[in-house]
Amino acid sequence: MLIRQANEQDAPHILEVMHDAEASGFMLFEPNERQLTSDSLSKYIKTMNSAPKSSFFVAEDKGRILGYLLVKAENLARTSHRASIAIGVHSLSRGKGTGTKLFQHVLIWAKQQQLHRLELTVIEHNSHAIHLYKKMGFTKEGIKKDSLWINGQFVNEIYMSILL
Repeated sequence: MLIRQANEQDAPHILEVMHDAEASGFMLFEPNERQLTSDSLSKYIKTMNSAPKSSFFVAEDKGRILGYLLVKAENLARTSHRASIAIGVHSLSRGKGTGTKLFQHVLIWAKQQQLHRLELTVIEHNSHAIHLYKKMGFTKEGIKKDSLWINGQFVNEIYMSILL
């Protein structure tokens, strides 16, 4: 498995992973809610990869995109040491080390970018993702109470971070 920076030509394949991941019900977007095209994602990848301390990474095996992890940093003087992350792994690749390899690569990359803090939120009942994040060194910082509306009920998100 190769972890690399995404390129603009990866957009259609990343979209497939995004739609599959969103079908799990554990992402911010509802299934089929995201109105993203290959062209708009291609432009976003280019923007992310050219921004300071931000990047869009993919896990690839035999030419197939298995997952993605994006790192989005801020440019303000007081917050330029931190970045938020989002990850998605195709259902056929979950539990096979794809997420772990993406995180291992990004943690090294983030240190090279002189980032000090990576942060994310996760749906409270997404135990598999929480297990992965803890395995990678993330710790729980707090709860965003009733921050999401899923299947007719409010759901908490957990704030997690890692200091590098």
